[in-house]
Amino acid sequence: MSQLLVIFGATGQQGGSLAEFVLSDPALSARYKIRGIARDTSNPAAEALRAKGAEIVSADLDDPASLKTALAGADTVFITTRTIYDEQVKEREVRQGRNAADAAVAVGAKYIIYSTEVHCEVITKGKYRVAAYDSRGEVEAYIRTLPVKSAFYAPGSFMQNLVTSMAPRPVGEDQPGVYAIINIVPGDAPFPWIDVAADTGKCIGTILADPDKFNGKTLYAASEFRTYDEVAAKLSALTGKTVKYVATPEEKFRAYLPPHAQEPVVNMFKFCAEYGYYGPEGERLVKETTAQIPYRLTTLEEYIKANIKLA
Repeated sequence: MSQLLVIFGATGQQGGSLAEFVLSDPALSARYKIRGIARDTSNPAAEALRAKGAEIVSADLDDPASLKTALAGADTVFITTRTIYDEQVKEREVRQGRNAADAAVAVGAKYIIYSTEVHCEVITKGKYRVAAYDSRGEVEAYIRTLPVKSAFYAPGSFMQNLVTSMAPRPVGEDQPGVYAIINIVPGDAPFPWIDVAADTGKCIGTILADPDKFNGKTLYAASEFRTYDEVAAKLSALTGKTVKYVATPEEKFRAYLPPHAQEPVVNMFKFCAEYGYYGPEGERLVKETTAQIPYRLTTLEEYIKANIKLA
């Protein structure tokens, strides 16, 4: 009899990747039945998952009763929460992550897989507080106290950011064909990169194939480490345009961000520059994770070729 896998954010990048991967994998699709939780159950992504055999339902992460209904019968639950930069950014994610985990335990789920990140405040002994990361670190610590098996997925820097928040921007009319990526980190600071939409399913699918092996473990998921200088050089080589990385002063960078995002985003990049994206042992952690995933992860070059075109 199939086990029920419930996926939060089933039409988003992480949850959608997992749902698609399980549905397309012969062994996992025979083992797991998919129920996806989505904010909009009628959008094209939800309809596409239904067409492939998934059940799609809605639930409110701030409504424990609706969560218990949505999770009824679950054997395994994948939890991810959405970061919204407002005055509640950390409190909301902690509350919603704990609500989802509590509901999973309440309905008798045997296993939780949680999308996490490192706890920057703990690693730096209070020097850097990073709302979107620390909230996940706190929820991970909470899940580890619950009477349920659990595993954790910590994705690296999203390659998708290179077409959204970190996209190369035209320098100006006086320099046609020249683009810049702007941030505050040194150009030689290494970051782990992952195509989160293509490869989340491969990583969590590895856990689903052998849950007992990964109980209590964290997968630090990235295909490679690249600095922003290297990213800019690769973009130049692959697009035929000149792309530069520009390290800008902190105050100027803050001005690009919405008010409630300024402190957490700046602290995030300062943490990454000083301590490393996953902390001091990041490269070792990623290497150990990659060795356990039996699938090839998307390279930065492959992602750029497929997704980034500069006019």
